[in-house]
Amino acid sequence: MKKYFTAIAVLCTIHLFAQQNMTPELLWGLGRVSGSGISKDKQFAIFTVGVPDVGQNKIITKTYRIAIAGGPAVEITNADSLKGNDRISPDGNYIISSEGVKLKNVYGSDFYPSLTKSNVQIYETLNYRHWDTWEDGKFDHVFFAPTGGSSIAKKDIMPDEPYDCPQKPFGGDEDFIWNPDSKHILYVTKKKYGTAYAVSTNTDLYEYDITTGTTKNLTAENKGYDVSPAYNSKGKLAWLQMKRDGYESDKQDIVVYDGISRQNLTAQRDDIHVESFKWGTNDRDIFFIAPVNGTMQLFTVNYPGLTKMMPVIKQVTKGDYNVKAIVGQAGDTLVVAREDFNHAAELYTVLLKDGSMQQLTHVNDSSYNSIAASKTERRFVTTTDNKKMLVWVVYPPGFDAAKKYPTLLYCEGGPQSPLTQFYSFRWNLHLMASQGYIVVAPCRRGMPGFGTKWNEEISKDWGGQVLNDYLGAIDALAKEPFVDKARLGCVGASFGGYSAFALAGKHNNRFKTFIAHDGIFDFRSMYGTTEELFFENWEKGGPYWDKTNAVAQRSFSQSPSNFVDKWNTPILIIQGGKDFRVCFEQAQQAFQAAQLKGIKSRFLYFPDENHWILKAQDALVWQHEFFKWLDETLK
Repeated sequence: MKKYFTAIAVLCTIHLFAQQNMTPELLWGLGRVSGSGISKDKQFAIFTVGVPDVGQNKIITKTYRIAIAGGPAVEITNADSLKGNDRISPDGNYIISSEGVKLKNVYGSDFYPSLTKSNVQIYETLNYRHWDTWEDGKFDHVFFAPTGGSSIAKKDIMPDEPYDCPQKPFGGDEDFIWNPDSKHILYVTKKKYGTAYAVSTNTDLYEYDITTGTTKNLTAENKGYDVSPAYNSKGKLAWLQMKRDGYESDKQDIVVYDGISRQNLTAQRDDIHVESFKWGTNDRDIFFIAPVNGTMQLFTVNYPGLTKMMPVIKQVTKGDYNVKAIVGQAGDTLVVAREDFNHAAELYTVLLKDGSMQQLTHVNDSSYNSIAASKTERRFVTTTDNKKMLVWVVYPPGFDAAKKYPTLLYCEGGPQSPLTQFYSFRWNLHLMASQGYIVVAPCRRGMPGFGTKWNEEISKDWGGQVLNDYLGAIDALAKEPFVDKARLGCVGASFGGYSAFALAGKHNNRFKTFIAHDGIFDFRSMYGTTEELFFENWEKGGPYWDKTNAVAQRSFSQSPSNFVDKWNTPILIIQGGKDFRVCFEQAQQAFQAAQLKGIKSRFLYFPDENHWILKAQDALVWQHEFFKWLDETLK
């Protein structure tokens, strides 16, 4: 009998500690944690958790609070009363909101009211569609009204202006805020319409006086992005700024305005590209997040004010993880969201005196306790132009160096977005590795976190050094005995999808398979169909028809469509039907070329998705088709 109970105990222990590899279903069962703020009494962090409901094909979101000192999370329905409602003016007298206002005729029935069953849209300018939405003649405007008043008391602070606030497609409440004096509303918009809008990044900060009804442009002298305004309690205004019009990936700095003078707090550091920031409670320090050496870290910079002293930048956190967002401050503790290749975001506390971190929320702990983690490793590869390039390597759980593994080159999008310890519910490197693949992810040319020069060396040269960076990374790893050189694949989305198309014509039989999601195949048709023309003008150097522009002519000569004669490798092509950034015809042309050349190829089309796959059931089909293709062509 004793032996029986011993055996049962051993079996239970084995079951308790047995771990499974990550699967698409496990990935889509994780909670998605997002910090909302800190309670007014500084005792609690407020956060939301989105849980995918695959059956309903949507994400169900609930709100919680948790003591910053630690403890259980409690579901709440009164988040605004706990942390305050920043839509209400500090004096409590007014509330701001936004809503669409119809200003332009677009539909047939707008022009011909009697033809109510007509189905036609009429445009005379560009920006007729943006991201995943066709222009309908409505523009989001900011309104203010007395608190507790009727809707008829609402006043539009942008009357008759064909401009949007919040900014489309991704702007939110952060685009319009109260001045602490309760007399002014600050809002972000690009006061350009149509074609002028499509070729410019020149957003500005506007200050509206609720007493006089007048508006003042606070950033008229700057021609690039001015976004993310935030006041401290003393009325000092900080925001994020890029200098050059048309360049969406310019160095982004923190600028502070005290009503008299402006000071750029981060211009001194060439390697700092600020992603987001938040004022400290002392009204002097600003906390910000920036990419550095393949991670996203928390920094602080002081605002010297009228002293004219140089701001001092300090890095607060260090480690192989991403500090994803700043939630808020409570005394000497900051609450942030943190993630890494193996873990979705959870809230952590950071002690400001030493940068030490403690996990605060534990939404996904039970799931991860049963999921085998992947080992991640930093490697440095010497590029063909003799530079040191960071390459992230993610190994399968239970990696055995005595075995040989199929290996994937992961190509990041952007093109100028950092490749850090990110956690994606689509392009999840842990999930890829868990299916038995080594993943090689190079921080190639065109990524912030390694200095401005490294970041900018991709523009106007998409077919140049960046492709050599990719090939150098996979060649370096292919020398390892545990990498099966006969089973190399290349995968990526957006610029990564372009990279797959480009490498398909230049890889000299290195790869056995390609996967390209929403990638650019033909530069000319991309220029003729994409919506944000400022991006194409900057990245290509001008339009393809300008024969006098040598830079543009070289750029367009690098189009993957020019090298299809070299294609000879199986390719899976994926496309969202509502992707107006990289439009449907890019995938269509690539698939048609592959089919006509007799190359094994498959076209995965999502008519209701945009540049990203967001719906739960679509995402699961995406994941299963992704790995099914690799099973067919690589394993």
